[in-house]
Amino acid sequence: MRRLLYILPLAVFGIIAAYFVAGLDPARDPSAVPSALIDRPAPSFTLDPLDPARPLVVSDDLRGEIVLVNFFASWCVPCRVEHPLLQQLAQEQNLPIYGIVYKDQPDAIRRWLHDLGNPYAMVAVDPDSRTAIDFGVYGVPETYVIDRESRIRFRFAGPLDPMTIDEILLPLLAELRE
Repeated sequence: MRRLLYILPLAVFGIIAAYFVAGLDPARDPSAVPSALIDRPAPSFTLDPLDPARPLVVSDDLRGEIVLVNFFASWCVPCRVEHPLLQQLAQEQNLPIYGIVYKDQPDAIRRWLHDLGNPYAMVAVDPDSRTAIDFGVYGVPETYVIDRESRIRFRFAGPLDPMTIDEILLPLLAELRE
């Protein structure tokens, strides 16, 4: 019994030390946020369009083509940083991008898109953030690659950058288009 009292604290210390050492693994990317939705169907949704003259935006709109779904907001500085890259992707890759407004006012988004340009094939408003919750969004920007069968193939939390686009996104798009 007495021996157990000496071994137990050492065992607890060993477990805690192993946990912290695993966190220091140089191969681990601390910015990579795993998603339980990878290779699963995109959540179903029906959202109002930013432009009232357009039809409702529904999850079935994503089926049949490879698309990006980008959650963004006008108040989001990183969204502003990635915006030119989204425009470039939409033009150069002939890639439909569906924008979903996250916790923002439609008028602010309209001004923002007027000032910066609109890379989106469709912009939907998620007023109660239900769709964002269903996708697992915890902040903006977040971008999802959806394949032709409406399955989530990739999630990127944070602003897209040229390296991520060149090394991950473009090769994935090429693979999905084959």
